[in-house]
Amino acid sequence: MAVCDRYTNNQDDAVEILNDEIYRYKPAYTDVVSSFKGWLRKIMVYTAIDHFRKNHKHQFTTDLDNGVVQVASHAEDALDRISYEEIIRSIQDLTPGYRTVFNLFIIEGFTHEEISDKLGISIGTSKSNLAKARRQLQKILYQQNQIQITNAV
Repeated sequence: MAVCDRYTNNQDDAVEILNDEIYRYKPAYTDVVSSFKGWLRKIMVYTAIDHFRKNHKHQFTTDLDNGVVQVASHAEDALDRISYEEIIRSIQDLTPGYRTVFNLFIIEGFTHEEISDKLGISIGTSKSNLAKARRQLQKILYQQNQIQITNAV
């Protein structure tokens, strides 16, 4: 479910992706649990990509502000203050095209060439969308941090 959740921006879509494929499982080798985990992860990534193509093919890019976000340096690292759930929710706030490339490259370990083939985009577009996703994610996390600081005061 976590894999599906990373590729969508709501739980209903993630459940739909999971339910679309779960009934097709057939063990590939005797260790059924390991076989199932590997199969499910691969299927969920590909199903999420198909879901993205079907539902977001015309929303692949958006404009970003050209502003630069800088976070002040201090003793407590930003990663010390952010939870896994906050990171996943922040990734879900990325635009669909950026989120898909980010997930495939950063989390799943695909190359830009593989992403290009799977999404039907150029390698340059994959690289560009990854860079924009990182900037957009940085901006989202910075804004969340500012809200938390404001609420704490």
